[in-house]
This record gives sequence, C-alpha cells and structure tokens, in this order.
Amino acid sequence: MRSWGVIGGLAAALAAGIYVLWGPIAERKKRRRGLVPGLLNLGNTCFMNSLLQGLSSCPSFIRWLEEFTVQYKAEQNQPSEQQYLSLTLLRLLRALSCQEAMEDDVLDASCLLEVLRIYRWQISTFEEQDAHELFHVLTSSLEDERDRQPRVTHLFDVHSLEQPEVAQKHISCRTRGSLPPMSNHWKSQHPFHGRLTSNMVCKHCEHQSPVRYDTFDSLSLSIPAAMWGHPMTLDHCLHHFISSESVKDVVCDNCTKIQAEGALNGQSIENQKTTFVKQLKLGKLPQCLCIHLQRLSWSNQGTPLKRHEHVQFNEFLIMDIYKYHIPVHKSSQNDLNQKSSEETKPGTKDGIAVKPSDAEQTCGTKSLLMNGACSSSFLMSSGTFPLTAFPECSSPVYLYRLMAVVVHHGDMHSGHFVTYRRSPPSSRSPLSVSSQWLWVSDDAVRKASLQEVLSSSAYLLFYERVHPRVQHQSLELRPEE
Repeated sequence: MRSWGVIGGLAAALAAGIYVLWGPIAERKKRRRGLVPGLLNLGNTCFMNSLLQGLSSCPSFIRWLEEFTVQYKAEQNQPSEQQYLSLTLLRLLRALSCQEAMEDDVLDASCLLEVLRIYRWQISTFEEQDAHELFHVLTSSLEDERDRQPRVTHLFDVHSLEQPEVAQKHISCRTRGSLPPMSNHWKSQHPFHGRLTSNMVCKHCEHQSPVRYDTFDSLSLSIPAAMWGHPMTLDHCLHHFISSESVKDVVCDNCTKIQAEGALNGQSIENQKTTFVKQLKLGKLPQCLCIHLQRLSWSNQGTPLKRHEHVQFNEFLIMDIYKYHIPVHKSSQNDLNQKSSEETKPGTKDGIAVKPSDAEQTCGTKSLLMNGACSSSFLMSSGTFPLTAFPECSSPVYLYRLMAVVVHHGDMHSGHFVTYRRSPPSSRSPLSVSSQWLWVSDDAVRKASLQEVLSSSAYLLFYERVHPRVQHQSLELRPEE
C-alpha cells in the first residue's frame, strides 16, 4: 500500500508539473498574441516604463540606435566593463517592439537606471518622477556619449594607407585581415533633434536682425486659456507657441544708422531704441517629433496645480504652417507674386506666420481643424487620409503620424503614467505601420481603439514624419526613408 501511495504521489506531482510547465505557458502565449511585453514596476517607475513604451513605438529612433551602436561591434570580443546607454536602450526598445524573441511577458528595465547612474544621473525610485524630464535625460546622455567617441581614426586617411603604392612609399602597414570598418553614424544627431528660429524685426524700419537658431529635443507647449464654447486643440497650442510678441526698448542699428546719415556733421547721435517684434518658428523639423503639453500651473497662492482639460489632437499632424522660411526681399517680391501660390508655404508670409484670423482661406486655418478638431470620418484606421476635403493641403511637406501618447493620471503630488502606443508591425511586413493600438500600464497590456487614444488627456505626444504619396484621391502614408 505504501508503494502504491508513493507511486500515486509521484503521478500527481508529475501531472501538476506538466500543468504548471505547459498550461500557463500556453495561456500566456495566447494572451500575448498581438500584444507587447509589459515592464515591471520597481517602485514608482511608471514614468520610465511609460516613456520606454512610447520610444519603442518610434521605428526611426530604433534604427538610429542600431546605426549608432555599430561602432561597438568591434569591442564585443574585447573585455570591457564600460556600459553604454545606447546599447542598453536599444536592447530594451527592440524587446518592447517585439524585434527579439522574448520568453517573458514582463521585462525588467532596472538596467537602464544602472547605466544612467554610470552617466551620473541619480534617479530615485522612491519619489515621484516626470517622464518628460527622463526623456531629456536620455537624449542629453546620448549626445554626451556621441561627443565622447574617439576621433583619432579620423586624423588618418585609412583608404590611402591601404593602397599598396602609398604603403610602400611612406609607411609599412601590417594588419591581420582587413581593417575594422569605421562608422560615421555617431556623428549624426538623434531623430528627435530639431532647431528653433528666433526672428526679430524692427516695427519702425522693418529691419530684420540675424536669425538665431536654438536646438530642441521636444516642443514644450503651454496650454492657452480656453475660449468658452470652443474646444482646445493642439493647433491652438502650436499657434500660441509661435505667436509674435513685442519687445520694447531694443537698440536698432539700422534706425541709428539712418538717424546718423541725416544728422549734421559732428552731431552726436544716440542709439535709437525701438520696439521689435519677436517670433519663434521651426527652422528644422525632426524625424521624430515629441510634443510636451505643459499641464503644470500655479495658483494665486503659489501652489502647483495640474490642468486637466482635454487638448484635442489627431492621428495625423501637418506642420507646414509652423516651418520657418527664408524671407523674400522686397525688391523681388513683385516678381514672385505670380508664383506665390506654388512656392510660398501655406499660412506663412515672408517667413513669419500669419495669424489664424488672417489665413481663413489658407491651409493654415484648415490645419486648425485638421490637427485637433477633425471629425472621425477623417481618421481612417487603414492609414489613408482623404484629400478631397482639403484640396489646398493635398501635398503637405511636413506630415506626421501619431505613434504613442503618454498620459498622466492624478495630481501634481501623486499619480500614475500610462501609454497608448501602436502595436508593432507584423513580421511579414516590417516596414508597415500597424493600425492596432495598445494600452500599457507597467506590466498590464491590452488592446485599445483609436477613439480611446484620441480621447485621452495627453501629456507627451510622439509623432513620426511620413512620406506622402497620392493615390486615388487619398494619401497613402509610409515611413520616410
């Protein structure tokens, strides 16, 4: 009897083991179909998890990391204790975008915090952190890593040294095998890198000061005061960002020069101070566009408050009206008037944005509807966009597609970050863009609809530029090469 009991116990243990090993795995595989891995919350690390999910939905950023890390392939066979942020970030993003075979449904991103500490960033997991601040930590650290790369190899012309006649005449170059390839990819900026232009024009003599350029990794947009009865849109925030402002008591060299020319000999002329009009525009639009909606405000008592109003945004974003263009000289303005309909960008005039009220018949006003308050009939899950409704905008140059949305729930003192992101493309068509959206909260992942995404209170918006191609009166969007 005792032997039968032992045999029965072993059989029961074997059956339980089979269920544990095979049953849950089959169930997990069925649950993961069409989904992405989640991320383990290490203690208030939802800010990091949500950002990683958003970055993993940007294919251009992953491709840039792959090209950037080519330089480290020569070091793989050499013992090195140094850890690189680019390699760590690439492994995580590839796993989250299902480009690598994963056995677990939940990943641990603590390796990112460890490598950031090596880069002298001490990020506590016991305090509330901000996803937008972490985004700038990552981009600035990647720039530092790029700037630290050795440039010694670029002092030599390796191609000339490999030529036999040059080697015999000048130097004996002995190598075992071919020389390791030199990659110049580390020179390139990351795809979130853009440039702002600052334009200053004198209101008295209309003289324009030299344009100033500043770099940006994300556009941080304030939310203007809402007008009763009108929904707040992303275009309202963008127009508010580039709206002109008057700067008083600025010394104008041109006005001073004109005053000096009309003065009598020997008469001293003081610097002429006038009012300038200052305006920001986008001098260089990035491949990946990160938009940060500033939801922090302050009460009259000086306490921080969070703005919870919904800012309408769309799946497609047209940025032509916000792009800076070189001003046209007045002497040649008359000659170009006939070509203005073809060469002048919509919504702009001499490189300065036209106010929405002055551009009611241009593409600019229609983008106000298109980029924030567009009806659902213009948002097609198949990735097409009807052009018949907006013939003036039939060929946008700077067209972007929404890839991910980071949302913050709660107030300024406590809350939780979640991400809406696109599902990775299938292995059959890796260059395509999936129309399926996912909702990710740390290790919880589920499918979501586009309507749910567009109804969310966005904190970070991740767009990626696409190349338009007109077919059958619709716009087929493909990732830009």
